[in-house]
Amino acid sequence: MFFAASKIVWFLVQPLVIILLVGAAGILALLLKMPRLGLGLVGTSFFILAIVSLTPLGLLMLSVLENRFPKPQLPEDIAGIVVLGGSFDTRIGRTRGELELNDAADRITTTMALARQYPQARVVFSGGAAAMLEEDITESSMAEKLFAALGLPPQRLELEDRSRNTVENAIFTREIAQPKPGETWLLVTSAAHMPRSVGCFRVAGFDVLPYPTDYQTPSGTSLYRPSATTVRNLEKVHFAIREYLGLAVYRMTGKTDALFPAPRA
Repeated sequence: MFFAASKIVWFLVQPLVIILLVGAAGILALLLKMPRLGLGLVGTSFFILAIVSLTPLGLLMLSVLENRFPKPQLPEDIAGIVVLGGSFDTRIGRTRGELELNDAADRITTTMALARQYPQARVVFSGGAAAMLEEDITESSMAEKLFAALGLPPQRLELEDRSRNTVENAIFTREIAQPKPGETWLLVTSAAHMPRSVGCFRVAGFDVLPYPTDYQTPSGTSLYRPSATTVRNLEKVHFAIREYLGLAVYRMTGKTDALFPAPRA
């Protein structure tokens, strides 16, 4: 129920959907002979579109999430590496038979680099099929083929293929990893996704060392310069709002240990 509800609600509150709904309401008001309301709503939709596509709003919103967990100093030895799904395009993989990566591909490349740095560490990939309206292949099935093609010995890779969201990533991965007291496990996921992920893993009783990757924002004064490709600016607002809403909902439903999880003291 939670999975389906979250999918439906997120579709309705996406920034671009909100803009289209406000604009459509304005056009409807104009057709119903309510010019002041109609023009106000249409103007509001254009104003919101300008803000999210022409300003650094998305960069600023995402940077707060990405800076929450700095990249740690790595220990000499680790027991394992957990990498969360989200880096494969399963629809292309299913229909074309290709191993297609998306913008979160850094999760895979970072994991491979860490696996080479720690040749004795276990590698656990967590990702099932998250499609709701159609049958889909699991990300784990694609990860298995790609990691093998990249040279990771098959016996080092363990696959968790049931999870559909972050809270299930944490629960099902812990069942596979069975972490022991004193062990160090790295958690690899996108930097903006790390706060929600860490909160879920803490509630699941799996203490991990966050290792963020897939940064989407620059640092310094570059943060205030939006992209010349306006759709990228809108996209960053999209991803930021999804994470902030996810943090709020997960906290309200007890799936994370804090509203905005932070590094331990």
